[in-house]
Amino acid sequence: MKEIKIPELAESIMEGTIAEWLVNVGDTVEKGDAVLELETDKVNVEVHSDFSGVITELISEEGDDVQVGDVVAKIDESGEGGGSAPAATEEPAAPQEEAKEEKTEAPVVEEKVEAGKDVVATPAARKLARELNIDLSAVRAVDPLGRIRPEDVEAAAAAKNAPAPTKKAAPAPKEAETSFDKPVEREKMSRRRMTIAKRLVEAQQTAAMLTTFNEVDMTAVMNLRNERKEAFIAKNGVKLGFMSFFTKAVVAALKDFPLLNAEIDGTDLIVKKFYDIGIAVSTDEGLVVPVVRDADKLSFAGIESSIIDLGTKAKNKELAMGDLSGGSFTITNGGTFGSMLSTPILNTPQVGILGMHNIQKRAMVMPDDSIEVRPMMYLALSYDHRIVDGKEAVQFLVRVKQLLEDPYDLLLEG
Repeated sequence: MKEIKIPELAESIMEGTIAEWLVNVGDTVEKGDAVLELETDKVNVEVHSDFSGVITELISEEGDDVQVGDVVAKIDESGEGGGSAPAATEEPAAPQEEAKEEKTEAPVVEEKVEAGKDVVATPAARKLARELNIDLSAVRAVDPLGRIRPEDVEAAAAAKNAPAPTKKAAPAPKEAETSFDKPVEREKMSRRRMTIAKRLVEAQQTAAMLTTFNEVDMTAVMNLRNERKEAFIAKNGVKLGFMSFFTKAVVAALKDFPLLNAEIDGTDLIVKKFYDIGIAVSTDEGLVVPVVRDADKLSFAGIESSIIDLGTKAKNKELAMGDLSGGSFTITNGGTFGSMLSTPILNTPQVGILGMHNIQKRAMVMPDDSIEVRPMMYLALSYDHRIVDGKEAVQFLVRVKQLLEDPYDLLLEG
């Protein structure tokens, strides 16, 4: 009999929650087959069997929290199902006969217990039962053949001598569960949702977070997209979206204001010389932030392809740990859901996050005092005031605005 254990997942992940069993007791699996889906703090991962055989026992249930190294199932490599009883490789002796063969201290079969019933037990177990005044007929045997051993007697004695449980008053939370006068639905938070909640609170408690705002006229970007969209799709096989413009603008602004591409490590300030941009993606299980690696080295098409690939992985629960780690700055787009304005929370330990919002046509006063209807978007930059001063944050956001309102410079650079 072999054990299926929770494997090492990543350096920072030591536990998870069993989201779904992919096998049942009695199922035949091959080495490498997925047997369960594990929900971790960041992604869902499949746990695979290291053995071929028949699943004989599922030790943990869906919803149980497990740690790396925990045994969650057992598998019989002989290929025979039917629980944990050993496979019959040779003709077994009858229980009474086997007990007779083991007797070394006293006859086994002839002895009667207080209840007047024959019990199969080892001589050592019988002796211990007499010493502890334990009725063997009330002892539960762990042995698959029903034979009582000394450890079974010790367990029965411990249970017999344990103090009777005392009734306790119901704890306050239980009272709260029944305090509603009207119908409610209560469900356990997923591990990812609990992690998101914890990280967001930690970000607000540890960082000196502040948000500055600006607005950007999206006319030039929208006109450029309309001009180039057919040729762009024909050449690259992907659409020219807004996110590539914003990613390019952010990378250019980070080069001008490097402290927004930094993080604090104890008493040290780490300024990153790479540009791995996290793109927040909403999924049914919560918000995840996969990372576009080396965004400064990618073309517009490369950025769009990366974002599409990561978004598809997120929705299909196929993101790997490497897709989510190590970002240097984050962009989140609440505008896809209709948000007009928000104050995004830092994705710590990063010190900056840019919030995009819905595009709305508004009457704007132009430089010549004429009034035109323009597609406008509010931008929000949340930053850690511990290392980023207000001046730098405002100038960073103004630089992003300038690049988006004159995007031809971005095309020349990218």
